[in-house]
Amino acid sequence: MAGAIASRMSFSSLKRKQPKTFTVRVGTMDAEMEFSCEVKWKGKDLFDLVCRTLGLRETWFFGLQYTIKDTVAWLKMDKKVLDHDVPTEEPVTFHFLAKFYPENAEEELVQEITQHLFFLQVKKQILDEKIYCPPEASVLLASYAVQAKYGDYDPNVHKRGFLAQEELLPKRVINLYQMTPEMWEERITAWYAEHRGRARDEAEMEYLKIAQDLEMYGVNYFAIRNKKGTELLLGVDALGLHIYDPDNRLTPKISFPWNEIRNISYSDKEFTIKPLDKKIDVFKFNSSKLRVNKLILQLCIGNHDLFMRRRKADSLEVQQMKAQAREEKARKQMERQRLAREKQMREEAERTRDELERRLMQLKEEATMANEALMRSEETADLLAEKAQITEEEAKLLAQKAAEAEQEMQRIKATAIRTEEEKRLMEQKVLEAEMLALKMAEESERRAKEADQLKQDLQEARESERRAKQKLLEITSKSSYTQSMNSSTTALPTDLPSFNLISESLSFDFKDTDMKRLSMEIEKEKVEYMEKSKHLQEQLNELKTEIEALKLKERETALDILHNENASRGNSKHNTIKKPQAQGRRPICI
Repeated sequence: MAGAIASRMSFSSLKRKQPKTFTVRVGTMDAEMEFSCEVKWKGKDLFDLVCRTLGLRETWFFGLQYTIKDTVAWLKMDKKVLDHDVPTEEPVTFHFLAKFYPENAEEELVQEITQHLFFLQVKKQILDEKIYCPPEASVLLASYAVQAKYGDYDPNVHKRGFLAQEELLPKRVINLYQMTPEMWEERITAWYAEHRGRARDEAEMEYLKIAQDLEMYGVNYFAIRNKKGTELLLGVDALGLHIYDPDNRLTPKISFPWNEIRNISYSDKEFTIKPLDKKIDVFKFNSSKLRVNKLILQLCIGNHDLFMRRRKADSLEVQQMKAQAREEKARKQMERQRLAREKQMREEAERTRDELERRLMQLKEEATMANEALMRSEETADLLAEKAQITEEEAKLLAQKAAEAEQEMQRIKATAIRTEEEKRLMEQKVLEAEMLALKMAEESERRAKEADQLKQDLQEARESERRAKQKLLEITSKSSYTQSMNSSTTALPTDLPSFNLISESLSFDFKDTDMKRLSMEIEKEKVEYMEKSKHLQEQLNELKTEIEALKLKERETALDILHNENASRGNSKHNTIKKPQAQGRRPICI
């Protein structure tokens, strides 16, 4: 009895020790994950688990997003997961997204996974038209997206229509022009072909470098009202706070850079921005919900912290990450160069093999032709010999007839002493016989000459036959040499793995000299990038001019018109942030 009670007590204590759990589903831009979380877990526990699963170290850019009554919210790190206003049914769903954006993607985004997640998120925002992108820039960005997905352009593989199922351009851009999908594909492919040699991470980074200059990139918009009740938009991004007209999300009416803001606070629905310069009026506004004010303050604090962090020396962790990224980049560059060399050597070997095969076929054709010529020469020689024999026999027959005619003439002369009549007749016959003999002699002489000519032709034919046999012998010897060369060259690609053995013996121990060389290469790449940027702008202008004639003006949106006005005035995302500094110490009037 006591044993049974003890066993029940140990079972109940074991049951109490097992923590209660709930299921969480986390979606990234390209995958979904499910986790079993303990009830006591805080937001940081779940966030760290997701980051470890993804292999992500640049955690400060990201957060776990969820939705409350059509309002976006972010999971707080120091608060229990279930204490948030999340749905009670399982699995509890969160979206792992970029919460803060870098000022310069190339300098700040170190890990490849970080770049990839940003690329996917920004690409979706552009396609969903949450970020305005002009048509010509949309085509360029689409070409980099295709390079990232398909690799180098190959006309034998990427044939017409291979982008038919891809979503690459915003619907607004497609509807704005009288252009078929084939016409858009042709223009995207033309730029795609120029990106040859770029790896996936390089193409995605080029995409982000272009996208970060778009006016709406990285801006979170909130509907607000000022003291007078005027409806405005507040934009929060990596550079500061911006106030917009509701109909113009591209150009802020005024901006507050983070380094010019002294304090940000809210009380209930009223939000207060205090500039660093005390002579400038405090800016106050009201939002629709208290929850929105909390979200605005979260974004302000996070963006301000990153703004100040960028202007300080990198932490030891970031320095280590950047060093590892540089080494990884150098290693990948060396690997790409090695593969490129092997590919080039393989292509050269294939070209040599093809050339030898072509030469061998040519020699075979020449040998066939020479053999045919030899056979024709032999046939001609046989015919000429036969004809010469016939001509010689005819000449003998004519000579015999001439002799018989001579004998007949002698006989006629012998009987010429007969009567005068017989003499006259005989003279006439003699004359005829002489004429016949003369003709026979001429014919015999002509036949003799013809026989001589035929003998000479026979000698020439035999000489031609001798030369043809000699040429055939030479060609046959060349063919055997070429075949031996071809067999040795054809075996060349099988020896190519030896380059792998050589390359595998290379050391990946990067010394200071390697880093110095890499720094020089980076400086060189910067100069080349400036030149490419100029060339890129020229290409964009050319494309804009080319498709301008196909634009349907009546389909232009308000953002299209505003973007064109900004472009004509020379305004961009980066010069609007300087306007408050140029205004000096004046009160804010919005």
